Amino acid sequence: MAMPTIIIISASTFISKPNLIWKLEVPKSCISNVPVRRSGNYQPSIWDYNHIQSLKNHYSDEKFMRRRDELKMEVKIMLSDRNMNQLEIIDNLQRLGLSYHFEDEICNILNNLCDKNSKRENLYAKALEFRLLRQHGFNISQDIFDGFYENTAGFSNEDIKGVLYLYEASFLAIEGEKELELARNLTEKHLREYLADHQNKNYMDQNLVELVHHALELPLHWRMLRIETKWFINYYKKRQDMIPFLLEFASIDFNIVQEAHVEDLKYVARWWKETCLAENLPFARDRLVENFFWTIGVNFLPQYGYFRRIATKVNALITTIDDVYDVFGTLDELQIFTDAIQRWNIDELDKLPDNMKMCYFALDNFINEVAADAFEEQGIFILPYLRNAWRDLCKSYLREAKWYFSQYIPSMEEYMDNAWISISAPVFLVHAYFLVANPVNKEALHYLENNYHDIISCSALILRLANDLGTSSDELKRGDVPKSIQCYMNET
Repeated sequence: MAMPTIIIISASTFISKPNLIWKLEVPKSCISNVPVRRSGNYQPSIWDYNHIQSLKNHYSDEKFMRRRDELKMEVKIMLSDRNMNQLEIIDNLQRLGLSYHFEDEICNILNNLCDKNSKRENLYAKALEFRLLRQHGFNISQDIFDGFYENTAGFSNEDIKGVLYLYEASFLAIEGEKELELARNLTEKHLREYLADHQNKNYMDQNLVELVHHALELPLHWRMLRIETKWFINYYKKRQDMIPFLLEFASIDFNIVQEAHVEDLKYVARWWKETCLAENLPFARDRLVENFFWTIGVNFLPQYGYFRRIATKVNALITTIDDVYDVFGTLDELQIFTDAIQRWNIDELDKLPDNMKMCYFALDNFINEVAADAFEEQGIFILPYLRNAWRDLCKSYLREAKWYFSQYIPSMEEYMDNAWISISAPVFLVHAYFLVANPVNKEALHYLENNYHDIISCSALILRLANDLGTSSDELKRGDVPKSIQCYMNET
């Protein structure tokens, strides 16, 4: 298989000289030919490049690595002790961000638990067992709660931990599990009453109160792992049953992992600066650090640094190109830009503003870089799959732009048919597959073409609806096309 030719175009080629342009006055007779550009009114990035490059973390020193290994062995000994509450240990390891060190041990414990078909009578123990097994993909029925969820209204304050854990477990319900949905409503009501009844009482367990507040603010199952880890480390150190060496292990490991994240961030910041996109596309969001932080939410594990680095580039380019379509480009320019992406041909790029040319070449360079890495690493040619995903995204952006310029309000079905692609989940997930799959399953590649697998399209649909709920009001103020909420309201 021949290696693809990769052409790297320097961004400086397209940087115009502002002193020669902006001092010129536009003749009145030509004003009608000047495109009207919108503005997203985006604020500059709050993250200084030099500050990012100056970040220091000394936890890669051998003494910290050695101490972490020692503490890791102590935890393995603790997990092997069947006289201890192994489920509580697993729960603490997960919330302290340490469970990735003990995947085999945890899997063996949970497998044995399933095989024994345990009969736990305590609600707290049952709920913890259910949540851990569901989180790890085991098939456990909601029937283990028979009788429990009906009695939550009669629980005393001594039962509050069990009620809390049933509330957390209820968020792992699958479609049709009405009893768990009922349990969620009942337990939430009871937890809120508990907080209200004990608001001014000093004898209550303040650590438990804090845990209840935290759970009601956002369910554990919905939280970003690294933020939860940082919070739980600070919470865990205040608990009376805290295990000192476990706390030490969590603190050291958190800082070691964070050092890997800092190095990833420095790398992508250098790349972003080299593209010159932020300074030459001032209308677009400069949100590199936020995009990087998002990738930590997807996969924080230190060994997946390449994933975070490339995924951050994907997110940064998606954000920039989205703003080219939503804010900057005229319809004619966007048509030319989209056509260039469809053919991956630069013949008509001379008709575009320099900053749109820069955007095209930044994307093309990036895709070729990822494809070259994959070819070198696994001997597989992934360029067509990456290009196809970006084609689909830009086509969906163009369709929304046409709706905007014609003031067209699509039906809900018409909107969603396009919007699950324009939310950018397919382009991200196609890249993500090649970043984490080693080796790549060649038989599965057809799922990454035009007819995306349900796991991609359904994930994209969820992301689109959640995104519209969160951002549609701000986007409408900027003059964007109606979102799902407005399309649905207009239709009904």
